[in-house]
Amino acid sequence: MKVFVAGATGQTGRQVVKELVKRNIPVQALVRDLDKAKSVLPTEAELVLGDVLQLSSLKAAMVDSTVIICATGAAPSFNPLGPYQVDFEGTKNLVDAAKTSGINHFVHVSSLCTSQFFHPLNLFWLILVWKKRAEEYIQNSGLTYTIVRPGGLKNEENNDSIVMSTADTLSEGSISRSKVAQVCVDALFQPAAQNKIVEVVAQPEAPSRSMEELFASVA
Repeated sequence: MKVFVAGATGQTGRQVVKELVKRNIPVQALVRDLDKAKSVLPTEAELVLGDVLQLSSLKAAMVDSTVIICATGAAPSFNPLGPYQVDFEGTKNLVDAAKTSGINHFVHVSSLCTSQFFHPLNLFWLILVWKKRAEEYIQNSGLTYTIVRPGGLKNEENNDSIVMSTADTLSEGSISRSKVAQVCVDALFQPAAQNKIVEVVAQPEAPSRSMEELFASVA
C-alpha cells in the first residue's frame, strides 16, 4: 500500500501524513510548494508536485499510489469561487485521476452539516453546498470510498473518545485533527468502512471503542 495524500500541507493533511509515517505506511504527499512542504512535513514522506486544479498533474503524480486520502479544503478568502474550485472541482479532478490510476480506495475529509443548505457556513461562498456536491461525485464514481465528516476541527490534542455516527445524524461537536487523521488511516484497513459516510466528533464522556467497532456501528 502507498497512500496519496492531497492537501498534505494543510492543517489536517499534515496530521494525516504524520499518522501514516508513524505507522510506517509509504506516503506520497501532493504539494504545490516544495519548500513549504519540507518545512512542515516529515522527511519520510515522498513529496510530489501537483495541483488539484490541474488534472494532468494529478495523473502524473499518483502513478505509484494505491489509495488516496483527500484532506483538501478552501481557505477562507474573498474569492467567491474558492469553495467551488477547491472543494468541488479539485475533488472531482482527484476522483477522475484516481479512476484512471487504479486507485483502490478513496478516503475523503468533508464536514458535518453538508446536507443543511440553511447553515451559517454556507455564507462562506456556499462551502457546504460544494462539499456535498463533491461527496455525491465520489459516491457515484464507482470507486470504493469512505467519506469522513468531522465536527469542528481543533489543533489541540485531548483524551476525548471518538464518537462515530451515520450520515446526517450529528449537527454539532468538535474533534482534534489528529483523531480525524486516525479515522482516515484506519478506514483504509477496515472493511466496514467501505462505501460509507461517517460523521465523527469526540466527547470526554463517550466510551472508548475500537475503530473496528466504530465503523461497524455505522449502517
